[in-house]
Amino acid sequence: MNVLDIIFEELTAFLGIDHWVEMFKSGDYSSLYTFDGILDAIGPLIPLILLIEITRALLYKRFKIEDYKVPFLIYIFNRFVSRFVSIGVVGFCIGLFEKHGLINTSFTWYWFIYGYVVWEFSHFIYHFLGHKVRLFWCIHSTHHAPETMNLSVTFAHFFLEGAYADLIRTTICLLLGVNPPLLFFIMFIDGTWGAFIHVGENILKDGRLGFLEKIILTPSHHRVHHARNPLYMDTNFCNLLNIWDKVLGTLQHERRELPPEYGITREMNPQNFGDVYFGEFVALVKDIARAPGLKNKLLYILMPPGWSHTGGHKTAKMVRREFLESGKL
Repeated sequence: MNVLDIIFEELTAFLGIDHWVEMFKSGDYSSLYTFDGILDAIGPLIPLILLIEITRALLYKRFKIEDYKVPFLIYIFNRFVSRFVSIGVVGFCIGLFEKHGLINTSFTWYWFIYGYVVWEFSHFIYHFLGHKVRLFWCIHSTHHAPETMNLSVTFAHFFLEGAYADLIRTTICLLLGVNPPLLFFIMFIDGTWGAFIHVGENILKDGRLGFLEKIILTPSHHRVHHARNPLYMDTNFCNLLNIWDKVLGTLQHERRELPPEYGITREMNPQNFGDVYFGEFVALVKDIARAPGLKNKLLYILMPPGWSHTGGHKTAKMVRREFLESGKL
């Protein structure tokens, strides 16, 4: 395969139009009569909105290359790595855990509701751990590093995050009886919505979505989740249904008087790919090297970001609590 073929393949894969290209080449459109074919056919939706977002930014002279540069570099790097690293986590979990499910479900509307509630619980667990365990934060922080919000942030993930997330989410869902066909359908809906909620203000100025704000997690909620403002830290861990954020006390609405400040609290260069992608790992290794004793070294791996063996903790939970107690709202 020559360079031009690789570039064409990567471009069509990014835009989600590889399925359409194959259909046009072959003249065979029979796949549109299958569920998988329909899912592949509507795959370009998010990339299309991203292109519209960039176009509008250009037209209104708001486009800044630095807002998109690092997320796209991360996407390219991850595509390169994925050519050599392939982890079939979902398939592995299905083979290992499906037979141990507590109940048996089917592809019906009532089991779909059950499955989605379970999926949101599993997503909450994965996402919560990604913020509360330092090692997992090192993986997840790449997604939080961009200091602007737009759809390109959807592609800004450390290459192992998908495997880590699916290991937790798939295992929980299978053990609680969500069967694979139902799980895959839920994952498609969740993935599409999870990409859309990163939409920037060039497309959706007010991300609250009216009355839906009280029912689901909107782009506004996810902008809060990506913010480093003390009030907004470590909130809104769910993806679409806000049920578990409500139950577990982590739901936070956007305050009009407090615009989100995006990014992470560690001093870093958001335009430096290496710092965005590997910076938290470097910081963790340095903390482990300085820590006295094996226990403290292990605690740096397992405790929340901001924990210190000296007792001078500045975890997100503590920063948010201090802000709330200060009466600055």
